[in-house]
Amino acid sequence: MISGVVEPARLGTTALPDGRRLGWAEWGPEDGIPVMLCPGGATSRSMGFGGDVVDGLGVRLISVDRPGIGASDQAPGRTLGDWAQDIRRFLEARQLSGVAAVGFSAGAPFALACAAASVVAGVAVVAGTDELANPLFADALAPDVRRLVELVAIDPGRAEAFFAGFSAEAMWSFVISTLADVDRAVYTAPVFERAYRRAMAEAFSQGPAGYARDTVLTMSAWPFDPEIIRAPVDLWYGARDTSTVHSPDFGVSLAGRLRAAERRVLPEAGGSLLWTHAEEILRSLLGRTRGR
Repeated sequence: MISGVVEPARLGTTALPDGRRLGWAEWGPEDGIPVMLCPGGATSRSMGFGGDVVDGLGVRLISVDRPGIGASDQAPGRTLGDWAQDIRRFLEARQLSGVAAVGFSAGAPFALACAAASVVAGVAVVAGTDELANPLFADALAPDVRRLVELVAIDPGRAEAFFAGFSAEAMWSFVISTLADVDRAVYTAPVFERAYRRAMAEAFSQGPAGYARDTVLTMSAWPFDPEIIRAPVDLWYGARDTSTVHSPDFGVSLAGRLRAAERRVLPEAGGSLLWTHAEEILRSLLGRTRGR
């Protein structure tokens, strides 16, 4: 089992033009190739990946807290499009260009929104949440997930209030209950569990509003058509992933909606492949965006 979970090399916040601040964490060389991580739901910037390979690959991994999460200021009513513009301004402020993105789990729609707005040069979607509101998945979702997707569509305010009832401890219990054995072994390894649970506590440090808004956005219809994304997109899935909120078809339909998608389903992996296959994921992303 490999996790590559290490402490961030650098932590900070960056001010946006409207005065809000986005919190970030970094690993790898400061002059490395920038790769932005859009973390999974209910976790903060401090939960990175590939800490054992980023230096060798020359990758500057930058994880950014979404509004209301961790060290990032609140932005009530924000949209996926707003996130893409926040990242555009964040990258301008930090003088970063040619940035690729990794979207893990519920972070996938946020990474793809950045690609749709031409903010990033490429994306790796890893165990990604798909467009769950797409009618294609109506009969493929677990009943409890389908009910939540329907509630978001009918009454997003009520859905957001429901999600605001969650806490870091409740989210940990939920995540652990959905894991296959291959993933549970990763998540309950002492170093990993400690880092993951800390990232969850940080995600809820301002209260549940940031998580609640994130979840409404990930369960809503996407405000962009994946077909407009011109940047290369890698789709990574583990065949043993049992999460009910990841892609119901392991990215088959999403690959068909993207212009330049490469889809991989690893038979031995689960939903934790961000930590068990970090080097492969980063090498492929660098190869498709940098020709390396």
